[in-house]
Amino acid sequence: MQPKNKTVSADSSNPWQTIVNLWPYMWPADRRDLKMRVVWASLFLVIAKLVLMLVPYYFKWATDALNGKMDATGLLPAFMLSAVMLVIAYNFARIVQMGLNQFRDALFASVGQYAVRRLAHLTFKHMHQLSLRFHLERKTGGLSRIIERGTKGIETIVRFTILNSVPTVIEFAMTAAIFWWGYGFSYLAITAVTVAVYVWFTVKASDWRIAIRRSMNDSDTDANVKAIDSLLNFETVKYFGNEEMEARRFDASMARYEKAATQVWTSLGWLNFGQGVIFGIGMTVMLVFSALAVQRGEQTIGDFVFVNALLLQLSVPLNFIGMLYREIRQGLTDIEQMFELLNVEPEVRDAPNAKPLEIGKGAITFENVQFAYDPARPILKGISFTVPEGKTVAVVGPSGAGKSTISRLLYRFYDVQGGAIRIDGQDVREVTQNSLRAVIGMVPQDTVLFNDTIAYNIRYGRPGASDAEIEAAAEIAQIDRSIRDLPQGYNTMVGERGLKLSGGEKQRVAIARTVLKAPPILILDEATSALDTTTEQEIQAALDIVSKNRTTLVIAHRLSTVIGADEIIVLRAGEIAERGTHAELLAQNGLYASMWNRQREATQAEEHLRQVRESDDLGVVIRLPPAV
Repeated sequence: MQPKNKTVSADSSNPWQTIVNLWPYMWPADRRDLKMRVVWASLFLVIAKLVLMLVPYYFKWATDALNGKMDATGLLPAFMLSAVMLVIAYNFARIVQMGLNQFRDALFASVGQYAVRRLAHLTFKHMHQLSLRFHLERKTGGLSRIIERGTKGIETIVRFTILNSVPTVIEFAMTAAIFWWGYGFSYLAITAVTVAVYVWFTVKASDWRIAIRRSMNDSDTDANVKAIDSLLNFETVKYFGNEEMEARRFDASMARYEKAATQVWTSLGWLNFGQGVIFGIGMTVMLVFSALAVQRGEQTIGDFVFVNALLLQLSVPLNFIGMLYREIRQGLTDIEQMFELLNVEPEVRDAPNAKPLEIGKGAITFENVQFAYDPARPILKGISFTVPEGKTVAVVGPSGAGKSTISRLLYRFYDVQGGAIRIDGQDVREVTQNSLRAVIGMVPQDTVLFNDTIAYNIRYGRPGASDAEIEAAAEIAQIDRSIRDLPQGYNTMVGERGLKLSGGEKQRVAIARTVLKAPPILILDEATSALDTTTEQEIQAALDIVSKNRTTLVIAHRLSTVIGADEIIVLRAGEIAERGTHAELLAQNGLYASMWNRQREATQAEEHLRQVRESDDLGVVIRLPPAV
C-alpha cells in the first residue's frame, strides 16, 4: 500500500522535516524486501565503522613494533605481534571496511531508486490531475525540468540521509570516546571545538550558496523552456527566418546560467578552503599536544601516529558533514518547485460522494449555465438548451462567443459557476470524472498526436483494442487505404505532435481514435475549420457516419458543416441569440443568416480563384462574372 498523503513539503529551513516526509518512501509499508535491505545496510554500516576504528590502532601497533616499544600482548594473539603481521592486518582492515561500505551501498541502491520512482510517478500523475487552467498558464519545458531536477534531488536526500548522516554520527561518537578514554579530556575538547566551528562555518557558507544555486536553477529552467518552445515551433521560426533571434534568446538565458554556475563553483572553492583551514588548525593543535607528550615520555611514536591517523579518518566524516548539509540543502532547493507542484490543488475534484455516471439515453442538458475564466469577463451568461438522445445540436457564433467553452464545461475541465450541466438527468459535478469522460468522444479542431506510430495513436481511443479493430476504425474514418499505401503502414511514425501527417490525415486519425472509443456522446469541436473545402467535405462525410445514432454536440465555425443538424444554437456574447433549424434561421434573416451569407461569399470567391488557377495551368483564360 502506497503512502496515501501525496502532499509532501520541502522546507529549506527545516531539512529534517522534509526527511520525515520522505521516510514513507524509504521505508515503504508494503515492501518487506526493501525494509530488510535497509536493516541489512544499517547493520553493515555499523560493522564497517567498528572495523574502521581498528585501522589506526593497527597502524599505531605496527609503528611501535618497528620502534621496539610494542606493548599490546593483552590485546592481540601472539602471531599478530610482529610488525609485518600488523602491517598486513592494517591493510586487511582497510579492505574489509571498504568492502562493507560498497556492499552497504549496493543493498541500499534499490531503496533509493524506489523512492525516486514512486515520487516521480506521484508527480507525473498529479500533473495530469491538475486543471486545464494550470497547464495553459505553465510552460511544458519548465515543468519537465522541475521534475527532472526534483527526482535527482530526492535521490540525493535519500542516499545522504541513510548512507552518510548515520555513519557520520556513529564515527563522531566513536572517535570522541577513543580520544577521551585513551588521551584525556583535552583531546576531546579540541575535537569538539574543531567540529563545532567546522559545522557552524559549513552551515553559514552553505546558506549563502543556496541563493546562488536557486538563481542557477531559474536560469537553467528558463533556458530549457526557450529551447523546447523554439523547437516545438520549428516551422514558425523558419517561416520568419528568426533562427538567429531564437539562438540569441537561448544564449541570453545560458549566459545567466553560466554566471550563476560559475558563482556556485567559486563559492564551493571558498567553502572547501575555509573547512580545510578550520580542520588544519584543530589538527595542528592536537598533534602539537601529542608531540610534546612523546617528548615527555607520556606517549609513544605509535601514539603520535595513531592521533594523526585518527584525525585523518575524522576528516572524512567531517567532510561528509559539510557535504551532507550542502547536498541536502541543494537537494531541497532542487525539489522545492517539484513539491510546490505536488501541493497545487486540482481545480476540479470528484465530489466526496461521487458515483459513476449511469448512461442511458445520453441526453445532454444545459440549465442556465454561467461561467467566466476571469470574474471581470463573463463568457457564458445563463444559456439553456438540450441535446436529445441520438440527435445532433450545433453551436455556432462569432469568435469569442463562448462556443469552445461549452465543450470544456461538458468534459468538466472547468466547473460551471452557475446553473448545471446534466447527462441523463445527472449533474456532471456529482459523478466521477473518469466515468463522465469515458462516455464522451472528442474530435478537436487542433488534433495533436503522440510521437509514435499511427496504430498507437488510433489505439489510444481504447488501449486494449486488437489490430483488426484498429483497422476497422480507420476504414470508417476513411484513412485505412492511405495508411496501407505508406511503406510501414500502421507502424509509420507520425512525428512530434503528428507533424509528419497532413491536417486532413491527422483529423482522420482523431476520428478513427474516437470511433474505436465508441462513446454514446460525441463532441465535434470545430473539427473541420482548419481544412480546405475539399478535405472538409471528405472529413465531414466521415463525421456524418461516426455521429449517426449518437448524441452529438457540434461546435462549428463553418456553417456549411451544420446544415443537417437537428437544431442550431447561435451564440452572441455568451447568450443565445437565435435557435432553430438551418432553414428556420435563414428565414429569420438575423445573425445566422448574416454569417451564412458572408461565408457563402467567401466560399464563392475561393472557388472562383481555384478555377482561375486551374485555367492558367491549362493555358486557357476563362473570365467569370463577379460574385454578387
